[in-house]
Amino acid sequence: MDFLRWLFEAQIPVGGSVLVLREVLGNIFGLASALGGMRRKVWAWPIGIAGNVLLLTVFLGNVFGAASPATLWGQAGRQIMFISVAAYGWYRWRRGLQAGTHGHAIVPGWASPKVRIGMLAAMIAGTAALTPVFDSMGSYPPVWADAWTFMGSLLATYGMARGWTEFWLIWVAVDIVGVPLLFSAGYFASAFMYLFYGFFTLAGFFVWWRADRRESQPLRATAEPETAGALS
Repeated sequence: MDFLRWLFEAQIPVGGSVLVLREVLGNIFGLASALGGMRRKVWAWPIGIAGNVLLLTVFLGNVFGAASPATLWGQAGRQIMFISVAAYGWYRWRRGLQAGTHGHAIVPGWASPKVRIGMLAAMIAGTAALTPVFDSMGSYPPVWADAWTFMGSLLATYGMARGWTEFWLIWVAVDIVGVPLLFSAGYFASAFMYLFYGFFTLAGFFVWWRADRRESQPLRATAEPETAGALS
């Protein structure tokens, strides 16, 4: 009980302001999860879930007595979404690891054009639909930015679970909008971390792109003779 009280109350003084320890720890877990995702390691998912739980308590603002008065319902809601989708990703990547895919949990690949169009449409429509919802709940303005980061995070996390290389680019789109929002709302630890994420996700995109070219081609070459034999 004393540890939980300390965890919820602990702050780190920085200049004339303070950072909430839970926010710092949650983002450290998030960074570790992103690194594990780049390396396609199963442990990325449970580590990410731990960070999501911490950040959920942070973005609910006054509900948990945060140092910042701003409540970001989209940011808080996406932590719940992260936990749900991460459970799916954890299950899917564990199955991939058992299949022995080059020592990694999954082999990266590209989404089909139809899926890409669907994700773009979902991004736009979801942002438009959630903006008035978050606004009515009192989310910090501009509310559309909160909705945009929520939808982008949902699609990016699902894309990671499916092994689509494009998910890294969705994160870039999230960071471009999310970083200014977090700075203006006073969540400086998260803002700086997501600023770093912007560069990290670009690196992750090229890492997965090279892995796709290196690992997918042998698999396709192996599958083609089997398919031809089945048709003959």
